Amino acid sequence: MKSLAAAVAFLALGACALPAVAQTSAVPENAAQIRLSFAGVVKTVAPAVVNVYATRRVQAPTNPLFADPFFRQFFGGGVEPPARVQSSLGSGTIVDPSGIIVTNVHVIADATEVKVALADKREFEADIVLKDERTDVAVIKIREKGTYPFARIGDSESLQVGDLVLAMGNPFGVGQTVTQGIVSALARTQVGAGESRYFIQTDAAINPGNSGGALVDLEGRLVGVPSSIYSSSGGSIGIGFAIPSTVVKFILEQAKSGSTVRRPWLGASVQNVTADVAEGLGLDRPFGALVTGLAPKGPAAAAGLKIGDLIVAVDGHEVDDPDVFGFRFGTRTLGGSVKLDVVRAGKRVQLELASVAAPETPPRDARTIETASPFAGATIVNLSPAAAEELRMPLDATGVAIAAVAAGSPAARVGFQKGDVVLEVNGVEVRDTASLARLAASDPSFWRIAVRRDGQVLRLALR
Repeated sequence: MKSLAAAVAFLALGACALPAVAQTSAVPENAAQIRLSFAGVVKTVAPAVVNVYATRRVQAPTNPLFADPFFRQFFGGGVEPPARVQSSLGSGTIVDPSGIIVTNVHVIADATEVKVALADKREFEADIVLKDERTDVAVIKIREKGTYPFARIGDSESLQVGDLVLAMGNPFGVGQTVTQGIVSALARTQVGAGESRYFIQTDAAINPGNSGGALVDLEGRLVGVPSSIYSSSGGSIGIGFAIPSTVVKFILEQAKSGSTVRRPWLGASVQNVTADVAEGLGLDRPFGALVTGLAPKGPAAAAGLKIGDLIVAVDGHEVDDPDVFGFRFGTRTLGGSVKLDVVRAGKRVQLELASVAAPETPPRDARTIETASPFAGATIVNLSPAAAEELRMPLDATGVAIAAVAAGSPAARVGFQKGDVVLEVNGVEVRDTASLARLAASDPSFWRIAVRRDGQVLRLALR
């Protein structure tokens, strides 16, 4: 691997000095050229790349006999089974000398304890600062105060297809590993674990355990966070995806002000442009994000955006599809304005939107139902424009929605899903989270529940 890297590096350096014909047959002329490698880059970055160990406690399922009153009288109510401890392993990168680390949300999902191990074998407990499921980026911080080695964050916008990059992490738990490849593609969408899909593709080997690690350029700057791979076998086949450093910077900036991410609110819904729609709009190819709905008092409507407008650029950056638009618009800072280029009636016009967060009216009043009921384990919220936007629900969505469902909970077994709107419980209308919490604690002998999912009303009857 090193000799191949040396040959590639030598050819790259010699390209300017050798004639075009001679480039294909050039060989190293001295020992120094043979020793060319990426060792200097690795030496700079490796101390900042850490192993992330996340543990979570999972309650073992209760013996169904203990739920039956007849058998319970013999077993005295039964003994609650002990919780099982599950562990997961991933990687992370220290990006600040105070011990701030970026990793993936799926590495630390539902973790009750997080530890990190540095390259020098030191281990520390870490606190979760922020988790953003939409981008699959998480920020954690080493609990013990100190000065730690860190990696500089580079500019993923400056990357080009063909640039050499290194991937660093802990694949399969074998220990810190470095792989080398190129940037295979930019702006890959519809892949990965996050809901905001915009990735750097690389052929540098990325395997399970690399998640949350570092994708660095040849100056040792973090340009991406490896997040997922395309594989039929579970191992690397040269198609890996990394979250751009542009997104990492945005999430780190949000982490400074709290544990939630606040994004600009468009106040409009957009969809992909098909070949037929492109032809109808007089376009030579499908591209852009087509506006299909507007919130009456949203920033888009206030700026003059109209249904049928085609958004083709955000602050000068071209938009190929709604996912690219979501990346470009969603990583703008709050305050100030955002410039949108739109095609309307065959003409290109520019609009300026206020960069503001979606309103939290009514307050979401998030609650996790714990009482014995079909809703136990579900987190519910009052729908506001902010909550609806986070849950990717229609602009006019109102009521009480399920924001999360704990794995293995009664709510999960019933089949409740993120985004379900609870309409009625036993004939009583659900007006807010407080009323649903009361209904969930009512302990009836029979449950009749109505929910709205994807525009359809589903009715459940449960004992």
